[in-house]
Amino acid sequence: MTRLSVATWNINSVRLRAGLVKRFVEEHRPDVLCLQEIKCRNGEFPTSAFTEMGLPHVHIRGQKGWHGVAIASRLPLEEVDEPDFCRHEEARVAAVKVAGVTIHNLYVPAGGDEPDTQINPKFDHKLSFLERMEAHYAGRNSKDPLVVVGDLNVAPGEHDVWGHKQLLNVVSHTPVETDAMGRILARGGLVDLARVARPAPEKVFSWWSYRSPDWTKNDRGRRLDHIWANADFAPRFIKESFAIHKDARAWEKPSDHVPVVAAFEV
Repeated sequence: MTRLSVATWNINSVRLRAGLVKRFVEEHRPDVLCLQEIKCRNGEFPTSAFTEMGLPHVHIRGQKGWHGVAIASRLPLEEVDEPDFCRHEEARVAAVKVAGVTIHNLYVPAGGDEPDTQINPKFDHKLSFLERMEAHYAGRNSKDPLVVVGDLNVAPGEHDVWGHKQLLNVVSHTPVETDAMGRILARGGLVDLARVARPAPEKVFSWWSYRSPDWTKNDRGRRLDHIWANADFAPRFIKESFAIHKDARAWEKPSDHVPVVAAFEV
């Protein structure tokens, strides 16, 4: 068997932070890099820079504005059907097969500030996206290898946030969102690999707000970025490979998210 490493990172503008991507790729050499919030259209993606990094195979779902996802790989990519999760047809889903493994790269809507579907259409859209995820993965019959990654914008457990009680009414950690994620995992037969590698009660974060005056001091993070595998493939997960590269949050002009990496035997 060979080793396949997969990284996920909400880069918050791939053109602005192409240098940070280059640094990460040179230091950690992922085989597959899944990016969210690329903030560019397909033709604006810096493909040549990724080729120079050693990731010449690129699958892009770009869009003008705040969305867009992409998958870059050392290995050839095969396009596969992309699940229909987004009712607004925003570029939030990219799907490929690489080395026999299907990868879904997702950017779940953040959901705005108010956790109330009656007054906040963005939150209603987020819950719709999660409902569609649940239906899709619950109905997936194949036992073929599946890895789901991305900025899922939900911190599911009490140890995935800096303050569980303080954030119960804050979008990303409300019970309606965490319950929805729990159903997606359970009904879809999916395994949250972060908690295989780092079981609770260890605090695990992947995002720190730009609004924090000193994120390193108060460490008020949330785990919004995830890597899952279907139950048949999860035993191929190499536990010691799991990493959240917190140092990237301190790089110059960083994203507020950091890369998360997991490797598998394929």
